[in-house]
Amino acid sequence: MKKVFTAILALALVFSFGKANACTNFLITKGASTDGSCMISYAADSHVLYGELYHYPATDWPAGAMLDVYDWDGGMYRGQIPQVAHTYNVVGNMNEWQLAIGETTYGGLESLWEGQGIIDYGSLIYITLQRAKTAREAIKTMGELVANYGYVSEGESFSICDTEEVWILEMIGKGPQNKGAVWVARRIPDGYVSGHANQARITTFPLAKKNKTSITFKQIDKLFKDKNIDCVYADDVISFAKEMKLYNGPDEKFSFSDVYNPVDFSGARFCDLRVWAMFNKVTDNMKDYWGYATGRDIKRVQPYTKGMCQTPDNFPTNRMPLWVLPNKKVSVLDMMDFMRDHLEGTELDMSQDVGAGPFHCPYRWRPMEFEVNGQTYVHERTTATQQTGFSFVAQSRGQYEWPIGGIIWFGVDDTDNTIYCPMYTCMTEIPECFREGNGSMSEWSETSAFWAFNQMSNWAYTKYDYIHPEIRKVQREMETKWVEKVIPALDERVNTIKGREAQVRELTKFSCDAANDMTAMWKRFYHELFMKYMDGNVNTAQPTKPGSKYTPIKSEHPKYSDEYYQILIEKTGDKYKAY
Repeated sequence: MKKVFTAILALALVFSFGKANACTNFLITKGASTDGSCMISYAADSHVLYGELYHYPATDWPAGAMLDVYDWDGGMYRGQIPQVAHTYNVVGNMNEWQLAIGETTYGGLESLWEGQGIIDYGSLIYITLQRAKTAREAIKTMGELVANYGYVSEGESFSICDTEEVWILEMIGKGPQNKGAVWVARRIPDGYVSGHANQARITTFPLAKKNKTSITFKQIDKLFKDKNIDCVYADDVISFAKEMKLYNGPDEKFSFSDVYNPVDFSGARFCDLRVWAMFNKVTDNMKDYWGYATGRDIKRVQPYTKGMCQTPDNFPTNRMPLWVLPNKKVSVLDMMDFMRDHLEGTELDMSQDVGAGPFHCPYRWRPMEFEVNGQTYVHERTTATQQTGFSFVAQSRGQYEWPIGGIIWFGVDDTDNTIYCPMYTCMTEIPECFREGNGSMSEWSETSAFWAFNQMSNWAYTKYDYIHPEIRKVQREMETKWVEKVIPALDERVNTIKGREAQVRELTKFSCDAANDMTAMWKRFYHELFMKYMDGNVNTAQPTKPGSKYTPIKSEHPKYSDEYYQILIEKTGDKYKAY
């Protein structure tokens, strides 16, 4: 592989009551989208992840070539595996065939971490994207890679989509004494939507011996002969759990999540609550799962104790469904907005309590856990968060063939303040603003989109009520214009260009120009907003008087809210009283 990213992707925040990870994925099937696209979204959240757009060019390899495998989180060399004859063009987490893969780390049982082998979750994604054309091929490739070369990461949920199908695959290793992994993959029924956010979500699943649409990995060839197959799993996913004394019960009641990643308060509150927020936007009756999603009411027949052998009676009885049927179809703009959620409209909306400060900022700085008078409290972990390195919405548009079909809408930094820029996955060059090596977490670059957007976001946090609406207006205008006008016109025009190479050149140029122009515009916009809101004021330019060489500025000084003044006086008494 090319240069390996050395930052930590899924930085875990450790709490006394458990572990909360980062990252959020939403999954939209073809029949659930407004234009017949399959879509997945992904926010790669970490306090030390630098946002870049990775690129692996399509390449023909000589016989006997080997691939160096590096751990994607830490950059450590792991070993080599045989290279294939041809690898596909990959832009970010999507390849030229419109196959896209995202992930969220759920961790799971610590006893199953650090297995034997060389394949970590990041290598698994990017090697697979270079070798597979479809979601089904991806499942086979991922299964073969971990079986042949071992799996060394924690538990992971993977989103996998192509132009026809969307799958969720959940995997965990077998611990230091074993090689390989146990996993289950399920196809999201067409017309439905799903999501995962650092808590394993697959519970029970149809068993191959009782269901014709379910197969084990030994039967993987059936996956390509029968399109009705909607579940694939490692042959030993249940027997291994019994052998390790992790599960005691009938096979048909085995739950992958409840055995390998038992849900607790943090798994519900910091993880599944983000999925609940998206489901709540598209379907009814999600209020029925509020008690579970907040971690306040996880119902079990028998109590759960960490480290115990699980039985079906220890499994929660009120977990959210793996997928739901939306009330209306989802657009790519909807997907972008799903990624910007702060639990608005719920009692946990952080912009509506005293912690938001006078300008109702819906963010809380880490750590997420704190104690008052011996009682533990938490800040919410919402979908939109300050520490995002990069995020995307991958749109697999089956109505268009290569090179037009695949678009990865890519953004850096906080999803609430970013702009999702269209990158065609046939492109052969990455725009300078997103290019690997253009800056880092310890190196500023004036042409880096990551630093331009972070500069704007951190300015917005200081006076959120005023600055964010201005960001939102420009953000919405640009994304809507691309989706509704620019991309349709470009698709139509490129289809008239003769020759695939010429089409690729045109789409590459568009993608690079769009991203670089956006970044330059964002830097100018930041300058405007900095001048407008500096020193707590609101400064606006006034009409220049005839003959004057200066533009007059009107400086206003908006007061804090009455609510804020009330809280201030309650806490300080007569300290500031005017006599």
